[in-house]
Amino acid sequence: MTALQIHQIPCLQDNYGYLIHDPEAGLTASIDTPDAAAIERALTERGWKLDYILNTHHHADHAGGNLALKAKTGCVIVGSRSDAARIPGIDILVGEADHFALGAHPARILETSGHTLGHICYVFDDDRVAFVGDTLFSMGCGRLFEGTPAQMWISLQKLMSLPDDMRVYCAHEYTASNGRFAVTMEPQNAALAARVADVAALRAASRPTVPSTIGLEKATNPFLRPASQELRQTLGMTTAPDADVLGETRRRKDRF
Repeated sequence: MTALQIHQIPCLQDNYGYLIHDPEAGLTASIDTPDAAAIERALTERGWKLDYILNTHHHADHAGGNLALKAKTGCVIVGSRSDAARIPGIDILVGEADHFALGAHPARILETSGHTLGHICYVFDDDRVAFVGDTLFSMGCGRLFEGTPAQMWISLQKLMSLPDDMRVYCAHEYTASNGRFAVTMEPQNAALAARVADVAALRAASRPTVPSTIGLEKATNPFLRPASQELRQTLGMTTAPDADVLGETRRRKDRF
């Protein structure tokens, strides 16, 4: 099987859009639609036709281009069954028991409430890639606009259970600021210090810090590390439940 082709599109202020393409089937999907014009340009440059939109959640910087792209291309829009009322133009409703396939490339659906209640992620196991929207960022996680810390912790554990070499494509270039916060939580984390230096070099060269991997996130992302004794000591929560540690970490990041 030919590997899934992935094209990353910087757009808006700090978003990433993604086109994924099965060259054998000639099928293309857009992961979310942060900027319809930028997605159209990328499609034209590659000579690809848009067949699907795979929405992770309803926010405007993820689904705002749905209707314009559907009107121009006739593409089919896939999104969360539990959030169908808020996904513009949705055609196919999916949840955690469902799969979606782009040609020969099947994706599992993970329900990852927390940032929004209907957030979902798309995991292409055979290709070792996961598109996680705003649930997980490089060294961060999404703000809890609709869900609770307990819900987000359940969602993050689903992602943590993926293989360490799974590439993680998140939807924003937040890594540098996330790293600055992370070192305040775990100043003695050597892997984190090394990663912050790597990120600084990438951004100085105007290069993206995304994708990451699950293994790298588990080693450096404070939102995946409530078991860290250093992080718990920083928070003064040495015996608290993991979800409570996550919640306090998120509150501190909100104020950072």
